[in-house]
Amino acid sequence: MNELIKRLESLKSEIANLKSHLNLPQKEQRVLELEEKMQDKDFWADNEHAQTVSREYNQLKKFYDFWQNLERQSGEILDLIKNNTDESETTKKYLADQVQQLESEYKKNRFVALLSKKYDDHNAIFSLHSGAGGVDAQDWASMLLRMFLRYCERRGFTTEILELSKGEQGGVKTAVVEVFGPYAYGLLKSEAGVHRLVRLSPFNPAHTRETSFALLELLPLLEQQEEFKVDEKDLKIEANTSSGHGGQSVNTTYSAIRITHIPTGLKVSIQNERSQHQNRELAMKILMAKLKTLEEQRLQAEKQEIRGEFKSAEWGNQIRSYVVHPYKLVKDHRTNFESTDPDSVLNGELDDFVEKYLEKFSSL
Repeated sequence: MNELIKRLESLKSEIANLKSHLNLPQKEQRVLELEEKMQDKDFWADNEHAQTVSREYNQLKKFYDFWQNLERQSGEILDLIKNNTDESETTKKYLADQVQQLESEYKKNRFVALLSKKYDDHNAIFSLHSGAGGVDAQDWASMLLRMFLRYCERRGFTTEILELSKGEQGGVKTAVVEVFGPYAYGLLKSEAGVHRLVRLSPFNPAHTRETSFALLELLPLLEQQEEFKVDEKDLKIEANTSSGHGGQSVNTTYSAIRITHIPTGLKVSIQNERSQHQNRELAMKILMAKLKTLEEQRLQAEKQEIRGEFKSAEWGNQIRSYVVHPYKLVKDHRTNFESTDPDSVLNGELDDFVEKYLEKFSSL
């Protein structure tokens, strides 16, 4: 029992130290403010605004409650062990299991303390693009999309696929996804860049060894008051017929939107089974996030980290390689962290890669 007491006392100390970096009092105050808003009799008069407020409330409340409950449960189990008089093996195993579960929950979530940069606590929006490799690359992009969605699910995030352009033979050409959850942007930063796959191709009769690439671009999802201000004359907005899936009606209406910010040359294109108005709103949301990120990085003289800067999805630019033949290995080229279980990684088990990335780059 003495060993369990030591582990719990150490855990309680670590939790208390980490909580001091999470601004929980401010988050609690924000939760109370949102609760007050939600009790207003006209709260649901504007359904879209109400959903935004409710989502923020649920995210913050879940995050705040988790850390409060983890600390409380650690204290309760510690008191239980100290006051325990039952020396049976069953009781010892039960208490040991409780301590291990608390340690596991803490370990899974502890690296949020490394997320202190601007926008780290924001929701996120990412776009995924297949690169060099043809059909294999499009299939690889679909595998990555599943991996990121599963990772978000494991973290308790909510995701919404805003655009999905599929290849003629399957797979994904482009996908745009919104991610809602505490520190979604900060936790996904490690995934921004080119991902490389090496495998035996299932798409040719010889099953030759092929290399495929896909690119993930990541942006913080900005609140309205944070959006970058632009002059309308600096925007070139074009409407075209959509070439996406969805039936003939999609291809006969001018629903596809491309917006170019003339001073910077940044371009955003959106086409989906939506109206032109909806696609324009989404394209503007992404463009505003790119421009804001560009400006923040410029002010900090960190141009190499600009999220809106495009890197082609091909050899030499990869941040991580996934090899499933002739051996099994996933290697992050920035941290040199490796895993010999690509199946688990592709199933969304990315916490170790995320943590190693944050440990190396959080202070930069």
